[in-house]
Amino acid sequence: MSVEEDVMKIQKKLTKMTSDDGTGQEEALELLKALQTMAINLDVLTKTRIGMTVNALRKSSKDEEVISLCKTLIKNWKKFLSTPATPSKDSGGSSKPKKDSIKDKEKRDEREKEKKLPASFPPQSNTTDAVRLKCRELLMQALKIDGENPNACASPEELAEELEECIYAEFKNTDMRYKNRVRSRVANLKDPKNPTLRTNFLNGVIAASRLAKMTPEEMASDEMKKLREKFIKEAIDDAQLATVQGTKTEMLKCGKCKKKNCTYNQLQTRSSDEPMTTFVLCNECGNRWKFC
Repeated sequence: MSVEEDVMKIQKKLTKMTSDDGTGQEEALELLKALQTMAINLDVLTKTRIGMTVNALRKSSKDEEVISLCKTLIKNWKKFLSTPATPSKDSGGSSKPKKDSIKDKEKRDEREKEKKLPASFPPQSNTTDAVRLKCRELLMQALKIDGENPNACASPEELAEELEECIYAEFKNTDMRYKNRVRSRVANLKDPKNPTLRTNFLNGVIAASRLAKMTPEEMASDEMKKLREKFIKEAIDDAQLATVQGTKTEMLKCGKCKKKNCTYNQLQTRSSDEPMTTFVLCNECGNRWKFC
């Protein structure tokens, strides 16, 4: 039995194991190991499409060993695409009759199609750091919260890797600042009240280099931005009122910051025969209290 026939048999079995339920992982592992021992070349890859099947299994599997072996096989097979095919030894360099030209043309067309195969392969990770890999996984899951985006400029895996690279480039290590930066990106990308941020990143509107450095205020939803503007305006109005109204004095001391920079107002809050109530504001820390 030829290598091509053996690979086709394995390909059919693996196709049945690419469902989302993740069943048959032990059998899949044995089949992948068998593929490792076979003399698979570009011609076999082209005819059997085994690369596409293995990549589909990688995406659906939840078994780390299966996923790792899938990546290894894909990486090895990608080398064929960068190496020109060598003529077979039994050809003897003699030209074939014209009747074989149609068959040769079909083979060339198949090889041209196969060149598109790397686009479906997962990006090869450029790090083995466990913390960075985990952060990439968290970012990828945040991007996949609504499923696949047909308008995405790249896959969630590629975008997550690019974003993590930009964050790591800023800190040059995986300390607490790096982890906090990743956590804030994950939280904002997963926020159901702020789907615009996730969509803009997936569609390329926001670049990874920009998202890596955005402040919480910049990442916030439009609703949150309006709410913050309202609070800021109210705070400014309160500060202006406190500055305009009242009488400044150094006779009163703030019990909180111990400074003597205060402003007071007197209001008649009780009956007319009772003394007025004094309300004091500390101009240093904003502490307010009632002075009777």
